[in-house]
Amino acid sequence: MLSATIIAASEGAKHNPILPELPDLVWGGISFLVILFLFWRVALPRMQKMLDERADVIEGGIKKAENAQAEAAAALDEYNKQLADARAEAAKIREQARTDATRIANDVKAQAQSDADRIAANATAQIEAERQSALVSLRSEVGSLAIDLASGVIGESLADDRRASAIVDRFLADLEADEQSKAGN
Repeated sequence: MLSATIIAASEGAKHNPILPELPDLVWGGISFLVILFLFWRVALPRMQKMLDERADVIEGGIKKAENAQAEAAAALDEYNKQLADARAEAAKIREQARTDATRIANDVKAQAQSDADRIAANATAQIEAERQSALVSLRSEVGSLAIDLASGVIGESLADDRRASAIVDRFLADLEADEQSKAGN
């Protein structure tokens, strides 16, 4: 078959479009090798450099993202710690406020009790003073009535104040002693 092809080519048969001529093959091969050499020496290193830079940028971005994520986690931990501290402080303040409110309420109650005791003591003292005043007034009234009555019974005047006063005091002392002896029984 090869021989048929060579014979057909030598006879001037038609040109085969699939099989190029020998000089075309040589120049095409040389061109291919030159382009391959230039691609291998110029374009491929530039592409490799660009791909390496891109890989570095991507790796740097990943590292930055990891660092940012670590910083965000640290910030979240710090935030949670501050939140816990704030809650503890708020609880402490609330407890202090309760303690202060209880203390103030107790102070107010103690002050009110003190005021009530003072008012009661003043009222008791005033009542005792009025009682003593009434007793003195009653003694003088009873004494003058007793003297008038005794003057009428005896028929003589008991105008001597000292003597009349001594009689009245003795009579009232006897009455008090009699009342005390009855109360003691």
